[in-house]
Amino acid sequence: MLYATGFFVPDAFVYLEKAGESTILLNDLEVDRARREARADHVLSVSETLNELGFREGTSVRAWLPAFLKSRSIDAVAVPQNFPFALGRNLEEADVSLVPVEGLFWAARELKRPDELSHLKSALAITAAGIARGIEVLAAADFGGDGVLHWGGGVLTSERLRAEIDCAVLRCGGEPAHTIVAGGNQACDPHERGSGPLRSGELIILDVFPRHTVSGYFGDMTRTVVRGRATSEQRHLWETVRAGQQHALQGMKPGISGRILHEEIKQFFTNQGFPTQKHEGRWRGFFHGTGHGLGLELHESPRFSDTKFTPGQVLTVEPGIYWPGVGGARIEDVVVVTDGGVELLSEAPVVLEV
Repeated sequence: MLYATGFFVPDAFVYLEKAGESTILLNDLEVDRARREARADHVLSVSETLNELGFREGTSVRAWLPAFLKSRSIDAVAVPQNFPFALGRNLEEADVSLVPVEGLFWAARELKRPDELSHLKSALAITAAGIARGIEVLAAADFGGDGVLHWGGGVLTSERLRAEIDCAVLRCGGEPAHTIVAGGNQACDPHERGSGPLRSGELIILDVFPRHTVSGYFGDMTRTVVRGRATSEQRHLWETVRAGQQHALQGMKPGISGRILHEEIKQFFTNQGFPTQKHEGRWRGFFHGTGHGLGLELHESPRFSDTKFTPGQVLTVEPGIYWPGVGGARIEDVVVVTDGGVELLSEAPVVLEV
């Protein structure tokens, strides 16, 4: 609905499009703001609409929506695949047919307009500020005798570093959520947020994915660093991930299959000594996708491995290797597919040691 109308609203509302004209029905708290801000031909008050239809204020949408559609001579509607089941059942019982739309409800969402690219760049600048703060704090941290990092008068934990990253994001106009700061073997679980003391000499994954409060678009970037000196094994793992990402970036061209590139990266990792396999009951290697679409949702169409690249698509490129005993590494950037390849939308240094 944000895509369709450009309007942020916290409550559920009804959106109807017929013969090229759009109508939204909102509660009275939002009507005046919507009439100023929303991209819609008609903005209606739910309370006034209920009165016109002969319903009392507070009547459930399940009762009055069928009557509203019938008043507009509508007996069939296209709906997203995740349309509310109970509401759909009510509509069908009132002889309004539902036609589920597969994939994106607005297919155009997959190909970003120039204004959307501008919003994404702003979101990614906020993301980069969070990454930069994380690396700044790590670089300033002191080594304890047991390798535990100390900063700001106390032990530097994942929780403290995450708070510093999130505060930087907030100051720049972003909404952080579930930022990942995971070191050592914790980083071998790709979605582990991280907890407890951080240590020198271990790979630390920083994955930041805030939402821009003004536009609603998401940023998403990951860097992996070591405070101090990396071991030869860590460096080999990290450099292999970096090379895999570069292979993807160079190979992404219109018409090329993401699945083929993904499999090539996995094979390259295997050739470098990091096969994807189960070992002692857990996965190691590269066992997630190479990337995903990014926009008004953190994960949206297309998935890297399920598409042939098309100009205008915006995707993350984030291969990773997770190897217990050595650590985990993931490097993630965001690109837009162009006629000749890709353009990098995210900007942040890619370094191993800080």
